[in-house]
Amino acid sequence: MKRNFSGQIFFLTISSMLLVFFLLIGFGIIEISFAGKEKEISVIEEPVFTLETSVGDQIYQVGLSDNEFTESERENISIYEALNKAVVNITTEKLSLNWFLEPVPTDGGTGSGSIIDKRGYVLTNYHVVKNTYKLYINLSDGSQFEGEVVGHDAENDLAVVKFDPGDLELTTISFGTSSSLKVGQKVLAIGNPFGYDRTLTTGIVSGLSRPVRTSRNLVIQGMIQTDASINPGNSGGPLIDSKGRMIGINTMIYTPSGGSVGIGFAVPVDTARRVVPDLISYGHVNRGWIDIFPVQLEPNIVRYANLSVSSGILVSKLKTGGNAQDAGIRSGDPDRPVQYGRSVIYLGGDIIVGVDGLKVETLEDLFTALEDNKPGETVEVKLIRGKKNITTSVILSVRPEELITD
Repeated sequence: MKRNFSGQIFFLTISSMLLVFFLLIGFGIIEISFAGKEKEISVIEEPVFTLETSVGDQIYQVGLSDNEFTESERENISIYEALNKAVVNITTEKLSLNWFLEPVPTDGGTGSGSIIDKRGYVLTNYHVVKNTYKLYINLSDGSQFEGEVVGHDAENDLAVVKFDPGDLELTTISFGTSSSLKVGQKVLAIGNPFGYDRTLTTGIVSGLSRPVRTSRNLVIQGMIQTDASINPGNSGGPLIDSKGRMIGINTMIYTPSGGSVGIGFAVPVDTARRVVPDLISYGHVNRGWIDIFPVQLEPNIVRYANLSVSSGILVSKLKTGGNAQDAGIRSGDPDRPVQYGRSVIYLGGDIIVGVDGLKVETLEDLFTALEDNKPGETVEVKLIRGKKNITTSVILSVRPEELITD
């Protein structure tokens, strides 16, 4: 009986082992190879989601695992992969005086820019390249090129820089439009904050048509407000929509601390569309002008002349045969010159208080009102003559070079 019981245990043990063995084979955990015949193994791959991003006339495809990323993440990754090579890091040198009052080059800071043309044209902010001795364009592959400023527009804080790429095939960013933007729309920013190359941040359009006053006391109209993180070094980089099109040029932040607090501003791309051709062709923007010699009112002038208004632009003199004279605008009395600081002005002329629908109180307001007007266009000008309100139309002339802000 004892020997028979041991045989049963042995049989059950062997049976259990065989059962487990065949189950392992069935589940593919153990594979059997036969001599002279190679076992074929089928591999089931994860489904791949391919997102196409159209940038200009190019279509980029980025293969992303369908169950690894969300739809929003796939969109971000695809746009970054398509466009980050079109964002450059701009480094500058400026001249300063040493102890012996000799000019020596020093670091001027860094910024960002967008390649907008395969010939090497880069769009950036003017404050990034202002007063530079030398500037360098640093590409995503680590190559560096010396560039030059071919044109700038201080009134919109924009500049175009040119470098020679040689035979290098450049990636470019195409212009979208800023006219149809909506608050809440997703945006992406690529730039070089604090020297960290080609950093991507995301956010939304948090405000539109913001008038923002620059450090030079000029007002940039129509600025895009965004909560996409923008920091020092991001200036000049692109603000991009979810289709991979540039809709703004990141320019400035509001910050009490020096870092991003979620309020950044970008120059709308429609402004760049308007001024870039002039910057490339002429080095500046051809803007319209009213042919007057303007004087900004201030309290001493208002009291001395006993004026009925406290702010505006006094028409001290007119250009002979100019558009202001043709429009019936009156200048001050040439027989009554008044010493004003180092200048001589003439009182009694019309006071301009509005141009092209905008209120004019300062010279900067006058420049702002005419910023988007070309020579030959007609604008409405509101005047005060004595105690009368007068409205006239002026066909704009070309703004003189000495009045082009820099």
